[in-house]
Amino acid sequence: MNIKDLLSSKTQAAMVALGLPADTNTAVTISTKVEFGDYQINGAMAAAKLLKTNPRALAEQLVQKLDLAEMAEKVEIAGPGFINISLRKDWLAAQLADAAQNPRLTLGANPKPQTVVVDYSAPNLAKEMHVGHLRSTIIGDALVRCLEFWGDKVIRQNHMGDWGTQFGMLIAHLEDKLAAGVDLEQVALADLEDFYREAKKRFDDEAGFADKSRDYVVKLQSGDAHCQKLWQLFIDTSIKHSEEVYQKLNVTLGHEHIKPESAYNPMLQPIVDELKAKGLAVEDQGALVVFLQELADKEGNPSPFIVQKTGGGFLYATTDLAACKYRSFELGADRIVIFTDARQALHFKQVELVARKAGLLKDHVAYDHCPFGTMMGEDGKPFKTRTGGTVKLAELLEEAVVRAQAVVEQKSSDLSAEEMAEVARKVGIGAVKFADLSKNRTSDYVFSWDAMLSFEGATAPYLQYAYTRISAILRRAAIDEAFTAPLQLLEEQEKQLAVKLLRLEETLQAVMKEAVPNLLCNYLYELASQFMSFYEACPILKEGIEPELKNSRLMLSILVARTLKQGLDLLGIEVMERM
Repeated sequence: MNIKDLLSSKTQAAMVALGLPADTNTAVTISTKVEFGDYQINGAMAAAKLLKTNPRALAEQLVQKLDLAEMAEKVEIAGPGFINISLRKDWLAAQLADAAQNPRLTLGANPKPQTVVVDYSAPNLAKEMHVGHLRSTIIGDALVRCLEFWGDKVIRQNHMGDWGTQFGMLIAHLEDKLAAGVDLEQVALADLEDFYREAKKRFDDEAGFADKSRDYVVKLQSGDAHCQKLWQLFIDTSIKHSEEVYQKLNVTLGHEHIKPESAYNPMLQPIVDELKAKGLAVEDQGALVVFLQELADKEGNPSPFIVQKTGGGFLYATTDLAACKYRSFELGADRIVIFTDARQALHFKQVELVARKAGLLKDHVAYDHCPFGTMMGEDGKPFKTRTGGTVKLAELLEEAVVRAQAVVEQKSSDLSAEEMAEVARKVGIGAVKFADLSKNRTSDYVFSWDAMLSFEGATAPYLQYAYTRISAILRRAAIDEAFTAPLQLLEEQEKQLAVKLLRLEETLQAVMKEAVPNLLCNYLYELASQFMSFYEACPILKEGIEPELKNSRLMLSILVARTLKQGLDLLGIEVMERM
């Protein structure tokens, strides 16, 4: 359930009854302090200007029209016209009783499911995945998990880079390796970075190799069977590397979600022809360019968007326009979401403008490019190895698990070696993901092993530990998460915990609208912290606690555990019963 939306709906009805337009902003917000109630209605101030009346007087009229008797125990007017709402404990208990029977917890029904295409991860298959691919992969995966949980149809698209000039160089190098009798799995690409460097060195230094590479690009793009066979060997081995990383990261991308650049090749020339026919693309210095006045610079010069190079070659621009058409018309998208780093923001503004002008996107389709900031080292510079090289993602994840094992071993003595290894894997991978996901998507952030593996503060280990504490309480009570009991919210800590549980849908709505999983991270941290406050103030298994009250508090604990587990799963982070 979404209490904020419910209050907004009731407030809007009251405003309409007072003669205000139906689209008047109700400005319902979560109260910033407990003494101000649970929610605030702040729309009276702006609405009073429309009616040319006193805000406080309008707030008083609104209170009289509001139908909140069932859900609110107190409605007060404060200051110039704020309306503070304190929710009834019995009403909150009833909502949670429904949630206890609902596999979707406190979520209501999705009133209008959408088809959402999400483009994320998108590694370049010429190189091994590195830390630069982490943010796109895990932020995108968190969004698709949330959208599917909400009830939308999600189509994952892994727009892998498998086309272009560098592949002529790589398949030429691969052909020579195979001709020399080298086994593909041994050399090909057991280390993609080394393979790429070898090929690039030959391209730069070896006579004739660059020309051969360029010839191979032309042959590859023309459908030459031999070149395509070599290219496919390279692609298959590269994808195997990527999928091993996805498995370690616990993301939901599979082989079936790959829609590489090469898949759009047959569409590129028709797209360019269409742009020319519509007068959008014009020849300029031998290239075909769309000039966008909407993105003109300070001198009024339009922004150039090249769709075909001199000599006839295509660019990322052409491929991304083809992807727009495919996703809008073939996949039937209502919304397209793309995750790349912030440096590509202008490019995707250009893509959307051209696609809309050319009719490659249906009018109703939302096109959301969601840029993200950079992972920085503790020196404030982009995260690198000690020697200044690129940090491979697979190696980063392996190090995370090793470091987590050392931390867990200090805190646990009763786990078997096998259990310890499993806990270390979940803690290490979870720590890396949560540290990233908990930061504002558009901000750069500093990567710190000590901070992310801490059992204090907003970290994955803290939340995983909170879940195991509740699991331990349930074991001591000899019950599991299937246990049910009537709820009674007597203490303020119980009420506040109930209100927080019922804010899951509000949180997810914000996460899905703006693609900001840090809001879910914040919510889960606050929920876990509130549970700790509740646990200290409201004894559960202590001698002398009435059975009904004990069972009610166990029920609250179960709902918190389920919400923590589900919320972390939406972030792609696993929990454990013991740690």
